[in-house]
Amino acid sequence: MRPLLLVPGYRNSGPGHWQTLFEAELPGARRVEMPSFEYPRRQGWLRALDREIARCAEPPVLVAHSLGCIAVAHWARWSRQPVHGAFLVAPCDVEKSEALSALRDFAPLPAEPLPFPSMVVVSTDDPFIDVVRAQSLAFAWNARLHVIERCGHFNVASGFGPWPDGSALLSELL
Repeated sequence: MRPLLLVPGYRNSGPGHWQTLFEAELPGARRVEMPSFEYPRRQGWLRALDREIARCAEPPVLVAHSLGCIAVAHWARWSRQPVHGAFLVAPCDVEKSEALSALRDFAPLPAEPLPFPSMVVVSTDDPFIDVVRAQSLAFAWNARLHVIERCGHFNVASGFGPWPDGSALLSELL
C-alpha cells in the first residue's frame, strides 16, 4: 500500500472524524502536523506538507479535508515533489465573503490543473462551498468530481465518523 498522508483542515480533525479513523485503520497512513491548526498560514502549511512528502519512501496519496484541500492545491503549484494522487474532500471556499478571516491567507483559490490524479468529493449542502463552485474547482484542477447528496461538510457535526463509502472512493483513486 502506498503511503497515505492525511491533510486536515482548519482546527484539525478530532476524535471520531473520518480522517482520524482512516489514520488508525489504514496501513501507512499518517497525519501532516501543521504549525498551527487554529491560526493557519499558507507558507507554514506548504512547508509542513512538503517535509512530510519528502519523508515518504515513494510518492504518497494525499487525503485532504476542507482547508487541507486548498493547501494541497497551493502546494502543487509550489513544489515539484512527486505525489501519486489526491483525495480531496469538502474543499472550502476561502474567497466567500462570509469565510472565516483565519482562512484568508489561503486566498485566492488555486485554479491550475493538479499534476497528479485527483478526486474532489463534495456535498450538495456543504455550508463552506456550494456545488457550482466545487464543480468549477474540480474542473480547474482536472480532478474527477463526486457529488453526494446532503452530507454537509463531511465532518463529525455532519454525522461523519466512520465513512465506508469514503474508504471505497479512496480505493478507487488508489
